[in-house]
Amino acid sequence: MHVYPFSAVVGSDDLALALTLCAVSPDIGGVLVRGEKGTAKSTMVRAQAALLPQVDEVEGCRFACNPHSPDPSCPDGPHPADATGRGRPARLVELPVGATEDRVTGSLHLQKALSAGTAEYEPGLLALAHRGVLYVDEVNLLHDHLVDLLLDAAAMGRCTVERDGVSVTHAARFVLVGTMNPEEGELRPQLLDRFGLTVEVAAPRDPRQRAEIVRRRLAFDSDPETFTAQWAGAEATLSERIAGARDRLRHVRLTDASLVAIAEVCAAFDVDGMRADLVTAKTAVAHAAWAGRDEVTRDDIAVAAKLALPHRRRRNPFDSPGMDEELLDELLGDPEPEQPEPDDDPDGGGAPEPSDGATTDSGVGESPTTVDTPTEPYRTRVFTAERTGRGAAGRRSRARTTIGRTVGERRGDTGPIHLPATIRATALTPCA
Repeated sequence: MHVYPFSAVVGSDDLALALTLCAVSPDIGGVLVRGEKGTAKSTMVRAQAALLPQVDEVEGCRFACNPHSPDPSCPDGPHPADATGRGRPARLVELPVGATEDRVTGSLHLQKALSAGTAEYEPGLLALAHRGVLYVDEVNLLHDHLVDLLLDAAAMGRCTVERDGVSVTHAARFVLVGTMNPEEGELRPQLLDRFGLTVEVAAPRDPRQRAEIVRRRLAFDSDPETFTAQWAGAEATLSERIAGARDRLRHVRLTDASLVAIAEVCAAFDVDGMRADLVTAKTAVAHAAWAGRDEVTRDDIAVAAKLALPHRRRRNPFDSPGMDEELLDELLGDPEPEQPEPDDDPDGGGAPEPSDGATTDSGVGESPTTVDTPTEPYRTRVFTAERTGRGAAGRRSRARTTIGRTVGERRGDTGPIHLPATIRATALTPCA
């Protein structure tokens, strides 16, 4: 069967980037694709699997053990140190919504049990997906007992089977990719958190772009071989770039300042647990490797946060998905400007003072107040506001909201900070 080329897909840039970053760093944890029907969700997932680098496995091992570091507890092992290896394309395993538990985890080999009377384990879909991609279409319609199996395997990286006189444990590390239509229902929060990244896709509204999509699809349906050959060069280039980014991944530096920035962003968006911080850090490193950089920058953190946090932040029932990009920009600060040309100003210029008409989301045109800062230089100044209200049970509740922003990127910028009168400064973070 001919697969529609990944490079030929029009639009869906965020989805293409999320899938590519998971291909560069499988430790990110996969992608959840949310969108309306007919937006090429399944097409892109199947097309991207063909770009993954080859997998080396031990010859004859049913559990895809790496010949360079075989699993010591492999059911087909133990493998010798000089085991013969072979290369094969990365495997895309599709998990049907109606699959049975035995097919997912594996079960007793029925033919050998009936003919020879021996109990032998037959691997399931989780074993096939090891070191590959496990794709679940309409993941929100998956049965609860299968969701529990995926949660256990995704958390432990192993699959354990105890049934019919068979006791087997094998490695099951895979990139989990799911697609869903929100109109058909939502996911359980536990499964939603297991997806490293999430992307919202929608059909384009530009008539020219929609016409180009139809034109390419008709060309592929009429002559798949010719159409695929036309995009072979772009596919090969993209595959080589993914392989190069994988090799560069281990050399990318994640500085302490970048870690602190990631932690501030995750805390400001009120996400549960620490998985958001870990996934954001891994995604930022993968994006830096994909961009050819050897150190994580502000842009890498911004891209990672937009992909890793929307489905983890706390939302009210009627809140729209996504995240406040303005708050993200405030937390990360403005991009570093290019060095200006020398001028006649002996002081070398300086950071502009905030305007006295500063406003916040909680009020417009409030009278500003000035907070004097110490003489020690500060880079990041984070302020919080306390607000009170009444919950559903009539009890008073208090929440803290981060409304500060990063200012004074240059050491020595210790000017006053202008804040609304209702805001109380609570913390200052000194320069490293």
